[in-house]
Amino acid sequence: MATETSASPASGLPETAVEILASLVQHRVLTTEQVREVHLPASRSRWAQQVLGRLREAELVAFNRPPHSGQRLWFATERGVRLAHKAHALEESPRPLSASEVAGQLRAHTLAVNDAGIAFLRAARERGDEFGPLSWRHEVAHPLSRGRGRRRRTLFADAVLTYLREEGGRLALELRFLELDRATLSIDRLVAELARYAELHRFKGSDGEPVWKQHYPRFPKVNCVLTGASRAALERRCAGVSALLCGNPRFAGARAVRISICLLEDLVGQGPFEPIFRDVREPEPAVDWLGSPLADEGRKR
Repeated sequence: MATETSASPASGLPETAVEILASLVQHRVLTTEQVREVHLPASRSRWAQQVLGRLREAELVAFNRPPHSGQRLWFATERGVRLAHKAHALEESPRPLSASEVAGQLRAHTLAVNDAGIAFLRAARERGDEFGPLSWRHEVAHPLSRGRGRRRRTLFADAVLTYLREEGGRLALELRFLELDRATLSIDRLVAELARYAELHRFKGSDGEPVWKQHYPRFPKVNCVLTGASRAALERRCAGVSALLCGNPRFAGARAVRISICLLEDLVGQGPFEPIFRDVREPEPAVDWLGSPLADEGRKR
């Protein structure tokens, strides 16, 4: 973590400011508190506000405050996106968001995805694992057909997480597809979306090999995170999704595709290493994100 006084020669800004800019580009929109949690966990919110203020003065970031909300929603400007790419902080240069898009309908979904990513970031810091501010990527596209244009079918994972941990003296790379549901889809629509991961697992390229192997050493497990309703409603939704998904013919036969469900409230409040997930094929007992039914103190360092 950069200190508050270190600076990036390329920009004249604190090194932390450039890191924050990269996060805003990759994660689209972050609240001031999310920025503090990601980059300045030992500092007060005021310091995060000051760094963001400097980025705003340099016209690299801007904020929007939606009606009836006291939160500032920060996002990178077009100039900020160019600088982040020029500084080699990011591999790609995504399209910058407009102020109206930041305050639009996808705002709550994006912020919730980032809350989930931050929960893994917090756990990694506590354990000494490797999962940094850029370890989750949004809207990752995966082809489901060989067609072109409108005929081409694509699965967009809400996020892909890359987490490196050590266990028993050996490194373990954990990859996850993250799906964030705010209870806006009907339950059958959500089940259909999750079943598409079985299609992705089966889909093969012209060489006869599964296309997903071009990007992943093994097929990532799917973590579905629920929010946007009361706890009782979300627990019913979890049970309903599990039952319907296991009865879905596209998913039932794809035993290699593992999907587990948790509540965002639990993920943020307890962390991914607590038994807060329900595997849709084996919902009892609850497990942590690695599949362990009990919190394993021996794995915590």
